[in-house]
Amino acid sequence: MQKIQMKTPLVEMDGDEMTRIIWKSIKEILLQPYIDLKTEYYDLGLEYRDQTNDQVTYDAAMANKKYGVSVKCATITPNAQRVEEYNLKEMWKSPNGTIRAILDGTVFRSPIVVNGISPIVSAWKKPITIARHAYGDVYRNTEYRVEGPGKAEIVFTGKDGKEIRQTIFDFEDKGVIMGMHNIDKSIESFARACFNYALDVKQDLWFATKDTISKKYDHTFKDIFQDIFEAEYKEKFAAANIEYFYTLIDDAVARVVRSEGGYIWACKNYDGDVMSDMVATAFGSLAMMTSVLVSPDGNYEYEAAHGTVTRHYYKHLKGEETSTNAMATLFAWTGALRKRGELDGLKDLVEFADQLEAASLRTIEEGTMTKDLALISELPEKKVVNTEQFLVEIRKTLDKIRN
Repeated sequence: MQKIQMKTPLVEMDGDEMTRIIWKSIKEILLQPYIDLKTEYYDLGLEYRDQTNDQVTYDAAMANKKYGVSVKCATITPNAQRVEEYNLKEMWKSPNGTIRAILDGTVFRSPIVVNGISPIVSAWKKPITIARHAYGDVYRNTEYRVEGPGKAEIVFTGKDGKEIRQTIFDFEDKGVIMGMHNIDKSIESFARACFNYALDVKQDLWFATKDTISKKYDHTFKDIFQDIFEAEYKEKFAAANIEYFYTLIDDAVARVVRSEGGYIWACKNYDGDVMSDMVATAFGSLAMMTSVLVSPDGNYEYEAAHGTVTRHYYKHLKGEETSTNAMATLFAWTGALRKRGELDGLKDLVEFADQLEAASLRTIEEGTMTKDLALISELPEKKVVNTEQFLVEIRKTLDKIRN
C-alpha cells in the first residue's frame, strides 16, 4: 500500500510519562504504516526542558509560527515535588502557558461523544465547547512570599515617569501575594476568535467572568467583548440566528448544568482550564476531550486536554499492565493531520484523519475499550483491553474502513 505523502512538516512536541509512551505507540501502530509522516521534532519532556533551560519550549512555539500546525503531547508542569524528583534547576513554567503566550490564541475544547456513554448530567444532549483564553492570568503571574509585617502595593510607572501606587494589603504577619496581568490586544483577539468560531459552527456563545467583584480586571474582559460584538458581530449573529450573552460565572455554571448543551462557553484562562475538565469528566472522561489552540494569525496547536497519567506511568515502570485511554492524544494527531491536509490541499490526508477518528469511535461503540470507559459504558457487552491492544483494535477497524 502506497503511503500518503505530506508536503509540509507538522511541528511535533513530545511530552512526559505515560502519554509519551502512548505518543510513540500511536505513531508506530496507527500513523507510520499509512503516512510518510513528516514532522519537525521537539522534545518537551521535562528532562530536556531542564537541560535547555526551557529554550526548547520557545523553539517549538516559534516552529509552530513557521509551519502553522503543531501537535503536542501532554507535559509536566513541575511543582516542588517534581523539582526534587527530577533534580531540576528550577520550577519551570507550564509549557502550555508559554506556548499559548507566544502564539496568543484561544483554546477550543470539546468532548468526544460516543454512543453508549451518556453524560453524567442527564440534561446534556449535545457537546459543550469550552473556549479558553490562552494568555495571562495565573499562567503569567508574579508571586511573592511575605515573611513578615509590611505593606504590599501595586506600583505602575508610566513612560513619562509618573508613578501610580495602590495598596494591596497591610500585612501584620506572614502571607502571600500574587500579581496578574492581561493586555487589551490579547483580549480582543480572544473575543474575535470566539465570535468567529460561533458563526462557523452556528452555535450560541456564552461569556462569563466575575465583574461584580473584579471591577477592573474582569470588567475589562466584559467591556471589550461587548464593544466588539456591538461594532462587528451583532448583525452577523442575528443573520445566523444565534445569540451572544454575558453572565456572571457562578450563574453560568448553574445555566450549564440545566442546559442541553450545544453551545460555546467562553472563559478566562484559568476558568477555562477548570471548566473544560469539569465538562470532559461529566461527558465521560478527561481522556475524551479534544483541544486546539487557534492564534489570530492562523496558527494551530492540537493537544490532549489531560495530564501525563502519572499513576499509570509508575505502574508501567514496574512492568504492570495499564489500560490508559489514548483517545484525546489520538484526536490531537488526527486534528493536526486534518488541518495540515486542509492547508496543503491534501484530500487523502484529510480523509485519513476522518477515517481514523471514525475507526476509533466504532471500536468503542462495538464494545472494545479501555478500563475508564468500560466503567461508564452502557453497552451490555464490553471487552476491556490494555493501551496497546486498544490501538491495535482501532487499526483493525481502520483497515476495514479503508478497504
